[in-house]
Amino acid sequence: MTPAAATPAGTPADADAAATPAPRGPVLAVEGLDVHYGHRRRRRRALSGVSLSVAAGETVGVIGETGSGKSTLARAVLGLVRTSAGSITVGGEDVTGYGAAKWRALRRRGVVQYVFQDPLRSLDPDLTVADSLTEPLLLRGVPRAEAATRACAFLTRVRLDEELLDRLPGELSGGQRQRVAVARALVTGPELVILDEPVSALDSANRVQVLEILKELRASGVAIVLISHDLGSVAGIADRIAVLYRGELVEDGPAREVIDTPQHPYTRLLVSSAPTLHTAPADRAERDALRALLNA
Repeated sequence: MTPAAATPAGTPADADAAATPAPRGPVLAVEGLDVHYGHRRRRRRALSGVSLSVAAGETVGVIGETGSGKSTLARAVLGLVRTSAGSITVGGEDVTGYGAAKWRALRRRGVVQYVFQDPLRSLDPDLTVADSLTEPLLLRGVPRAEAATRACAFLTRVRLDEELLDRLPGELSGGQRQRVAVARALVTGPELVILDEPVSALDSANRVQVLEILKELRASGVAIVLISHDLGSVAGIADRIAVLYRGELVEDGPAREVIDTPQHPYTRLLVSSAPTLHTAPADRAERDALRALLNA
């Protein structure tokens, strides 16, 4: 058999190969993260060896009870708490050990945005909805007319009427305020959005609407970290579920797999306590047995 001739360098095939971009890494990559609070004898471990990644267009639900470390994880990623060990990469940029000035620059670029559980913490009570949505754009040099147009577009995207643009946060319902907070986080086109218990304070109707909006965001390519104590709330929208227990990541996998075949006793307890996730509810004896196993 005659061997195939080598393709000369500089051919169109070589040009196409050279033009093919290298696969991009995750939008968020956390490796071996430790966070401790307090000093010396009162030192308390909040996170221990946590590793987690989130790709573009992926929604990861971080689940755990109060004190599990899930909010600490979010605050560490945002540079709001000091880490003891490990690394954090956001948008391809290693932000481990960043000081206040570098974090301000990163936030100003809008790479990562954060939505609080209580939107009144993130919305200035003295700014109208229009001002809240246009302010981050104006700070980035977007012309005022374009900023106003984008504000209207994102308000519609979260299923609110433009007539709300002139209202103050105190004139809105809790569900409306939370949707404005989501719109404000999205208007700058971030690569990563972290939402800390975004539906826990809402009634069932508003909870469903906000979760549906978040589900639709996956198509835009934004990476989402959805923090919640309620496995049932995120089960329908998360691509992956990561379970934190006492500061450690005890389970991480495809959402359906984690729900259908949980491996860790704590995950099994969470699933058994959420009646919407299983067809055969665990009885009290089974839940007690799981709690005993966790406390052993």
